[in-house]
Amino acid sequence: MPTEFTVRGSHSAFQAPERATARVTLALEGPALQPVFEHVVRDLDAVKASIQPLHDPAAGPVTWWSTQHVRTWASRPWNKDGKQLPLVHHASVGVEVKFRDFGALAGWVGQHVAATRGFRLNGVTWALTEANRLDLERTVRTRAVQAAARRAQEYADALGLGPVRPVALADAGMLGEGIAPLGGGGGGAYVRMAAADTGGGAELELAPEDIEVTAEVDARFVAD
Repeated sequence: MPTEFTVRGSHSAFQAPERATARVTLALEGPALQPVFEHVVRDLDAVKASIQPLHDPAAGPVTWWSTQHVRTWASRPWNKDGKQLPLVHHASVGVEVKFRDFGALAGWVGQHVAATRGFRLNGVTWALTEANRLDLERTVRTRAVQAAARRAQEYADALGLGPVRPVALADAGMLGEGIAPLGGGGGGAYVRMAAADTGGGAELELAPEDIEVTAEVDARFVAD
């Protein structure tokens, strides 16, 4: 009668980020809508003009960027005594810029913090290029399978049995009926991308942690 082993294998790898996406908001408020709106539009034009000379999808320093439409709204705040204050008009627009040169990112942010009144850096997301991320996921997934096979063989050796052979392999959590895969990543691998949240300030953290790529698999082996 064959002896069955069900094991989990995992592996993680770390790599320094290769891309940084800055998430920026241009926002102002005031007593009248038109001046606020026009000021944000001018700020947006200045930001676009600063990005365009840097934009080169292949060589950078900016590989991609996008802007949203300018959004406007109004609110009527209350003071601490419960009295409703005059109407306040708001205008804002979001901008995202992806850099491959982190020094250029710091320079660009510093330029606008000093010169653009409504400029707010919301945070930076650090990532790998798509090609390198896929290569690293493939390597990590392979190592996870090898780890599962090694663990099953160690169990068999401890019982004095012979070589094990695989009979089932799945993303972690999927060998049990109705159980969803762990980690949320396709193919058993998932990526933790480092993110720097500035908390609304202008200071930019340019020393992100390495990006972690992890894979987990479940496997079933038998030894005769």
